[in-house]
Amino acid sequence: MPSTPIIKNLQPIDHASAQGPQKEVLDLALKQVGFIPNMYANMANAPAMLSTYLHGYALFRSESGFSATEQEVLFLAVSQYNGCNYCTAAHSMIADKMSGVPKDVLQAIRARQPIPDAKLAALAAMAVEMVAKHGQPDRAVVQAFLDAGYQERDLLYIVLASAVKALSNYSNQAFGTTVDEKFAAYKVD
Repeated sequence: MPSTPIIKNLQPIDHASAQGPQKEVLDLALKQVGFIPNMYANMANAPAMLSTYLHGYALFRSESGFSATEQEVLFLAVSQYNGCNYCTAAHSMIADKMSGVPKDVLQAIRARQPIPDAKLAALAAMAVEMVAKHGQPDRAVVQAFLDAGYQERDLLYIVLASAVKALSNYSNQAFGTTVDEKFAAYKVD
């Protein structure tokens, strides 16, 4: 369900005319992803927010130990749970075109249906449980996650992925961020 934007007066920061900290963080974003997504232009209204997002996102990608497929399943499951249509579209495109997420897994997450891969299902369930229970997951969900072959250390990287997604999901909902053309084929309503 689309949320009603609560930020009505702030406008996306245009990279070409940005100055100071806004320009610096948008330059970093451009270097990292090759374009300025609408989400980043909105987040740049608070440069510390975009900087924190970019830093945490990059560290999660490089240090978590999760495969590209697992990383995308985490980001998608959390974004879908949080109701962020922007991030669901963006991570669906990345899942489909870059991260090797099986199509049936991608469709299951997008449709909020059971995930047909037991290990990825345990990963997504753990991520959603962590968010839904505010970091106090049910012990049975944790045990199922560990029984699927994950380690306790992986729980900390789920917290990091959830924190990064909280920044993006909540800011996208606050702005009602328009899905970029690059992700439009994966838009959800």
